[in-house]
Formats: sequence, structure tokens, C-alpha cells
Amino acid sequence: MVARTAFKRQPLMTNLTTNWRQQLRDSLITPEKLLDRLNLPLHLLADAHHGSKLFPLRVPEAYLRRIHPGDRHDPLLRQVLPVVDETFQAEGFVDDPVGDLASSAAPGILHKYHGRALLLLTGACSVNCRYCFRRNFPYAEQQIKPSEWQQSVDYLQRSPDISEIIFSGGDPLVLTTDKLKALTDDLQDIGHLRRLRIHTRLPVMIPARITESFCNWLEQLPWPVCIVMHINHFREIDRDVALACTRLRQSGITLLNQAVLLKGVNDTVEIQQKLSEKLYDTGILSYYLHQLDPVTGAQHFQVPDNAALQLHARMRDILPGYLLPRLVREIPGEPAKLPL
Repeated sequence: MVARTAFKRQPLMTNLTTNWRQQLRDSLITPEKLLDRLNLPLHLLADAHHGSKLFPLRVPEAYLRRIHPGDRHDPLLRQVLPVVDETFQAEGFVDDPVGDLASSAAPGILHKYHGRALLLLTGACSVNCRYCFRRNFPYAEQQIKPSEWQQSVDYLQRSPDISEIIFSGGDPLVLTTDKLKALTDDLQDIGHLRRLRIHTRLPVMIPARITESFCNWLEQLPWPVCIVMHINHFREIDRDVALACTRLRQSGITLLNQAVLLKGVNDTVEIQQKLSEKLYDTGILSYYLHQLDPVTGAQHFQVPDNAALQLHARMRDILPGYLLPRLVREIPGEPAKLPL
């Protein structure tokens, strides 16, 4: 059992007491409601319908409250509002941009890199980010099914080089804590596993997901745990998100952030500086700044490499080294993410 420092946890704030599963069910899923709630012009509706036919709209209330009403260029809105640009075809943009399907090793297991394996626990998310590299992924075929779970465990047992398990999806935290506990209980007997990593956007989208029972589960795990957030803009962090992160850190969890460089969202030095500083204030270290994975339907978010490199160089000039994320790209078949 991993020894973790005991802290007195922060009490839940009022906004965090609402049942997170109900918040998930109550997410906005139609362009009409999104435009109405944010007082946006109706002429955006036709384009939003075109985009949402290819990739559904989903936005939880907690995130919606951080978007500025009436501002069609709001960087938080841009990440979730379907647009007609998603229907255009662009050279080099494909359905499987990072080679996930080629790395499928067992039911629900992607084994790309030495020493670690990724488990696709679900295809569900709390939000549908318009640039998502798995927006066209065949989850029905690839995610772990209950009847195949033992095959996945057996594969991990037979692979002593795998020392780190990565929970991914979709978003693994849309699963109940009881379900997550059942999964990790089955993995505890695999002696060569040494670390658990969880990639999630739930603490940002629905901070109420970080419940007392969830923190108790994390504290009882036999491995060090790292939670990798996905925060692209400093305004995504409000008081409730900060409290959720405090509770995670008090449970002994390492918090990192992977952002995606997105045109019209975070492609300025000022925004990137504020993001890195706000992350650090919240107890999260900037880890990666990803160049956009070229997934079909997301070409309008692309920042050219030369502009990305200039931006990163200017960030290096004004940020201390521990606040500077690595600028990387994932290329199918490479043994790791590559720096630009």
C-alpha cells in the first residue's frame, strides 16, 4: 500500500454537493438550447446543426456557466459549439490521426509505448470537445466489454514490461467509483504494475465528480496515482474546479495538465502564460502542450508549426522552466510523443 500524507480534506462547497451523475444526465445536447442559454444569434443554428450531425453536442451546466453570454468568439464556447467547418475535408486530416487502431493489443487495450498500456474503459464523456482526436473512434468495437475484461487482465498479466496502466476513454471518470474500484481490485494482483495514470476532463467539466467516496478509493490504491487534466484556457478553472483539485492533492494525487494548442482558443502568449500560472496556483503542473492531432473535422483549430514554435519560444522567455509545458506532437508508430 502506498503511504500518503494524511490531510484534513476541504469541506464540499455548495456547488459541489449536486449529484454529479444528475449533472451528467442534464447536460445540454441540442444547439437550440446552447444558443438560447448563451444569448447567441440564431443565424449560428444552421451551422451548429451541420456540425452536430457528425459529432453530437454535449456541454454540462458547470462548464456552461463559465462561458460569456452573447460572445460568439468566447474561447470556451469555441471548444464546444459545432460549426459548419467540421463538415469540410482537409488534406492530412483522418479519422484515426494517432494510430490507435493499429496499437490495439487486447479488448480495450492500446499498447503503443514501452512500459505502459492504455485501457479504453468507456466511450462516454462529460463534454464533446470539437477537436477531440477520438471524435470518430469506433468505441462500440474497441472499448472493454464486461465479458472481455478477463482477456484484458490476462494480457496485462502476460506483459511484464508494462509497469503503468492508463485509464482513458472517453472519460474514465464517468464510470461510478464502485465500478472503478472493481476494475482496480482485479488489477492489484498483477505484481509488475507500479503506477496508475488517469486521463480525465471530469474535474473541470463537473467538479462535483470529486466526491468523498472517490477520494477514499484513490487513497486506498496500492500504487502512486497521477491524474492528467485537460485544461486549455485559464478561464476553465473556477472556484469549484480549484476545490476539486485541492481535494485530489489532499488525497496524495499528482496533478498534471495536457493542453491542446487551438487556434482562436489559446494561441497567444498572454493566454498561455495565464494558463500555466493559474494551473500552478491550483496545484497542477503544465506537462504537455500538444499540437493538434489531425482528426477529420478539426482542421479549423490548426496552428501552423512555425507559429507554434514561435509561441513556445516566447513562452520560454517569460515563464520559469517548471511552468513551461513541452510542445509535442504524437506521430503514429513513434516510440513516444515527439517535441517540435
